[in-house]
Amino acid sequence: MDQELFPCVGISSPGATVRLTVPVGGGPPPAAPQQGYQQQQHPPQQGYQQQQYPGAYPPPQQQHNSQQPYQQQQMPSPSNSGGGVLSNCRGNKRALLIGINYFGQSGELRGCINDVNNIKRLITSNGFMEDSTHMRILTDDHRNGSLHPTRRNIIEGMHWLVSGAQPNDSLFLHYSGHGSQKEDTDSDEVDGYDETIVPVDAKSAGQIVDDEMNAILVRQLPRGARLTAIYDSCHSATALDLPYVYDCYGNIKKQKVSRKQAGMNLLETGIAFKTGNIFGAIQAGKQALNSLTAIGNEGKAQEITETTRSSQGDVVMFAGCKDHQTSADTNVSGYGATGAASYAFIDAVSKGRNLTYIDLLSTMRETLSQKYSQVVQMSTGFPTDMNTPFIY
Repeated sequence: MDQELFPCVGISSPGATVRLTVPVGGGPPPAAPQQGYQQQQHPPQQGYQQQQYPGAYPPPQQQHNSQQPYQQQQMPSPSNSGGGVLSNCRGNKRALLIGINYFGQSGELRGCINDVNNIKRLITSNGFMEDSTHMRILTDDHRNGSLHPTRRNIIEGMHWLVSGAQPNDSLFLHYSGHGSQKEDTDSDEVDGYDETIVPVDAKSAGQIVDDEMNAILVRQLPRGARLTAIYDSCHSATALDLPYVYDCYGNIKKQKVSRKQAGMNLLETGIAFKTGNIFGAIQAGKQALNSLTAIGNEGKAQEITETTRSSQGDVVMFAGCKDHQTSADTNVSGYGATGAASYAFIDAVSKGRNLTYIDLLSTMRETLSQKYSQVVQMSTGFPTDMNTPFIY
């Protein structure tokens, strides 16, 4: 892959066309840097004591041995899983935390490693242990090469996270780094594009596509085990290809191509032609055509996703933005350099008591709406009552 990491967004997207409605900081910006949130410093975070949600399985009698050597398992065949079961999150806890600042690369970020440190403090206050048996941290400031966030190490880490999972286990995945898109080839994407994350060695090893992450993290997860995933990256709404996306009232909403974005593509095509920018007109015209084609394929793509990407495991994901949006790398008083979505999640969970999933989604959105155009998204692997208490 010979694309450069574009520095025009905080957590940006190589190979994707990005249109900003607000200035964003982080990395070498092409415009005035974002000033971040203007607010008072927050007090130290307190452990969040949540109400336990009684899952359908009794608590396990013993901890699982997660020190077994990594062995890649054969991928299960996709199947519609209308019989998913919620976890009570009282079993074994394991976490994979990934933060990539892309030191020395075009599009270098500033807050991703700090996001991992802040998330680690949050989840260890909720029973997660920091030892290597229960937590794996991949950042590009590690001296140990086996803990660099390379494509190979990230994929192995994802397999490690779900390996041996049992009902009522609680697994936690946090990714803070660049996100991108590539053209969809199996017609499961409503907008016609697969979402990707960008390992530190993506230029040589390639990006990681949502189809692959779904196969590892979602379809391998057993019935009754929980995976909580936080993706603080651009184009991240369906980065796990979960079929059920929710509005702020807890209703499942139909995934649609952004009509606004399609209109902008058509407008830019006309402007480029008018100004004699033939190359720009061709590029914008191609995107406009893709958008119009995707609009006609919305129903079929949604059906394919529900049929092939649903889960028996209890998977819930919070993403920093919609698939056509970018996510900000910014600076917050009391947190330092941070991804905006990671900050919003930590702030909401650490301050809240007995939050429901809807409460959490609404609070995160409200926090970001003060300064940013990105809209946090929430999705699951099977239809779920989001009015239940958020646990992890």
